[in-house]
Amino acid sequence: MSQFALLGKRRFAPFFWTQALGAFNDNAFRNALVMLVAFQMGLGDHTVSLYTNLAPALFIIPFFLFSATAGQLAEKYEKSRIIRYVKLFEIGAMALAAIGFYTHHTSLLLVVLFLMGLHSATFGPIKYAILPQALKPGELVGGNGLIETGTQLAMLIGMIVGSALMEIAGLGTLLAGGVTIAVAIAGYLASRAIPLAPATAPGLKFNWNPLSETARVLRLTRQDRAVFNAVLGISWFWFFGTVLIAQLPNYTRINLGGDGSVNILVLTLFSIGTGIGSLMCERMSGRRVEVGLVPLGAFGLTAFGVDLFFARPGAALADGLDWLGFLHSAGSWRIALDLTLIGVFAGFYVVPLFAFIQSRTPREQLSRVIAGNNILNALLICCASGFGLGLGMLGLGVPQIFLATALLNAVVAAYIFTLVPEFVMRFITWVLVNTLYRVRTDGAQQIPAEGPVLLVCNHVSFMDPLLLMANLRRPARFVMYYKIFNVPLLSFVFRTAKAIPIAGHKEDPAVLQRAYDAIDAALAAGEMVCIFPEGALTGDGEIAPFRPGVEKILARRPVPVVAMALRGLWGSVWSRRDSKLRRARLPRRFRARVELVIDAPQAQGQVSAAMLEARVRELRGVAA
Repeated sequence: MSQFALLGKRRFAPFFWTQALGAFNDNAFRNALVMLVAFQMGLGDHTVSLYTNLAPALFIIPFFLFSATAGQLAEKYEKSRIIRYVKLFEIGAMALAAIGFYTHHTSLLLVVLFLMGLHSATFGPIKYAILPQALKPGELVGGNGLIETGTQLAMLIGMIVGSALMEIAGLGTLLAGGVTIAVAIAGYLASRAIPLAPATAPGLKFNWNPLSETARVLRLTRQDRAVFNAVLGISWFWFFGTVLIAQLPNYTRINLGGDGSVNILVLTLFSIGTGIGSLMCERMSGRRVEVGLVPLGAFGLTAFGVDLFFARPGAALADGLDWLGFLHSAGSWRIALDLTLIGVFAGFYVVPLFAFIQSRTPREQLSRVIAGNNILNALLICCASGFGLGLGMLGLGVPQIFLATALLNAVVAAYIFTLVPEFVMRFITWVLVNTLYRVRTDGAQQIPAEGPVLLVCNHVSFMDPLLLMANLRRPARFVMYYKIFNVPLLSFVFRTAKAIPIAGHKEDPAVLQRAYDAIDAALAAGEMVCIFPEGALTGDGEIAPFRPGVEKILARRPVPVVAMALRGLWGSVWSRRDSKLRRARLPRRFRARVELVIDAPQAQGQVSAAMLEARVRELRGVAA
């Protein structure tokens, strides 16, 4: 099923539109406020500067003060009801905004800006915590991609509409107030169709102290090292994006020689690129939570951020260009491509990170972890503002700030990937498998979403563990021959994936016993373990008899067993076909079409090596 089919499902569509309409209103209101203060009230430059610098701070402060409390609300109570209350709050805030627009009451409008920050801070933990409750595991990446795309486009349209309405002579303030109220009402009506999302921690003891709860939420966010570093990765994304977006007005005016329409164009390119990248994540990841895309995204952010500097390092030769004039000027398409691809790789970067947090965090803690994520995001957004201002005060132009940010991104990404080598391991696996093969998976939903599982599969090529690793929706501990485990470069992947090396009894009985102990410990911890019961690669493309080791594992720890079969690998790269002739492994059946067929789980205690062998043969069919 395509991810777009979710837009026709009640379990997703009402929430999607509620979120998109809220993002639209946030940005329509903020841009209308900026247009009113900057261009229509006759204020001095100093006063305008004061208001425009105060506004972002007022919007961000609620994320520091109330995110932790919002995380508790989302855990303790049913989520769709909280969403409806938040949307009613938005209607009231927009009614106050309409009064402020009409009377030009800037203090009231700044209060409303604070209230909208409170609205977003409260909605944030619910936004990402409700998705795992509403979506199936295979829909999580696609759902996050749609949410990210919808949010980006809604924000962009909100910016344009908010600014455009205020430019309508005589009616701007009335129209801005009326439209934002109407959109808030539409958001509330959409929220009424959101299905029930039961409380995940109804017994949670509520802490009304925002400071102590913020500290507790941050401690909770740090419990799982991989999740916390994913949170840091998302916060860094907001740092990078904030620096970029904050510099675009001056970049448009000074370096591109453009007017307001060019500023809208560059925002559009970045937003559309982010939407495209977010939507592509589902297809590129095979509908799995694929953190291997994160290093790819980080590389693209740096590469095209650096190229943006070289595309136009100095001031424009002309000024006052509209968007058409800019597109017809020399070098414009390179700049447009850089901005779009920065957005595309931003999508590759951030969507898998959100899906990773959602899939790895226990349901009863997810809202509070998202709240911790929002607190750190707000902190990095503030740091980004200071970073941009500081570099500007040091005399750096906008292209130089872009260059510094892109290079810093490479340093920060390398640091995060050093802390969480799983990201790099998944990237290597994703690149290798998608370069060498075209894989179709049948029956991925058959594997239990949690709990101990023993997977058994035929063994056709040296790449089997990597191929399975890249196409299973749950992390698996692979049992593999110790000499393959120690292959240079791949050993990093296998060690990071916590593969279990094994040897024959005659070859090294100590390694064999350690393998059995490690398998049992992994199953006892609720992990998924994959073995190749043939004990060696096939030498003729046929399935060899299954050895009794699988029975020994199940006798010690009875768990559900899932049989799998690989088709189409025999004769491909890294299989043993013609190995006696020492035929080169490349380019033999490069980009081979491969199938992974997965059977329904067999109840524990009801399987034998012979029965599993027969089932794998049946799944494989005649294709090797």
